[in-house]
Amino acid sequence: MGTQDHEYPLIAETGKLERKNRGRSDEILIEVKKLLVLAGPLMSVNFSLFALQVISVMFVGHLGELSLSGASMATSFASITGLSLLLRDLVLRNDGSVVRTSSKSEARDICSFYQVGLLKHANINLDILFHQKVDNFEKYFSLNTCWMVYMIPLGLSGATSVRVSNELGAGRPQAARLAACTAVFLVGTEGVVAAIILIWVRKLWGYCYSTEEEVVGYVAKMLVLIAGSHFLDGIQSVLSGTARGCGWQKIGAVVNLGAYYLFGIPAGVILAFVYHFGGKGLWLGITLALFAQALLLLIVTLRTNWEKEAKKAADRVTPVIEENAE
Repeated sequence: MGTQDHEYPLIAETGKLERKNRGRSDEILIEVKKLLVLAGPLMSVNFSLFALQVISVMFVGHLGELSLSGASMATSFASITGLSLLLRDLVLRNDGSVVRTSSKSEARDICSFYQVGLLKHANINLDILFHQKVDNFEKYFSLNTCWMVYMIPLGLSGATSVRVSNELGAGRPQAARLAACTAVFLVGTEGVVAAIILIWVRKLWGYCYSTEEEVVGYVAKMLVLIAGSHFLDGIQSVLSGTARGCGWQKIGAVVNLGAYYLFGIPAGVILAFVYHFGGKGLWLGITLALFAQALLLLIVTLRTNWEKEAKKAADRVTPVIEENAE
């Protein structure tokens, strides 16, 4: 048999490369739109609800230092004994609904994931209750300013969870991977912009709460730490959304438990009470926990076999569809 020589160009045609790159850019833009459409309502509603509480404390703060401390303590106490306990019906009594659509082991993993999260935030909030005057306001300001700017990553986290789970369930692993990567890029960009704004207004933001120079000076110092922690918090929130979308509840629970209880809280206690950093030490401990959580979740995400995850999603969904069809 004769042989035929085939010639292939070493450099692809410019037109084909441009069309390929343009197609990739279009996919990314479409994914950005999908994420923002899902995250936009979550961001706006959560921010509006949370801003009401922050603005109320701002008004009270101008009555005096003691009034500011009292309002901060009352708001924190209400969050723990009132609003936080209302989550019981939403989370802890959802076991029956979870069991009907999942196996027993999966249901146990999901419940442990949420319970560890509740303990994590309850532990942080309890720190606020046992301080006086400016010390009390320090904890309130740090957490609530961070939570106010966290509404954007929180919305993106929920949108990422929905997009990743939908694409995996539809058997499109590369689309799920694109959704996760796009979300990380978006939240990283938002984190940098938010950090720049927080550092820029650090000497002015304190006057929204009080005219006391001690309070204003503390706010200026803390906003620098909050800027860094917000960037890390955004990254870990989107990666946590990816974990939820992939069904990694057990991994998420272990990472949360290890990052906060085994690393972040001990580091914060040592910095605050051994090295006498005070409130800054506690916040540095939280920041270190966020870094550890983001790093561990990033390693897990980078090592993900998306084709395998899509197959797992199909295996989970198929029995439920067949059961509902019957």
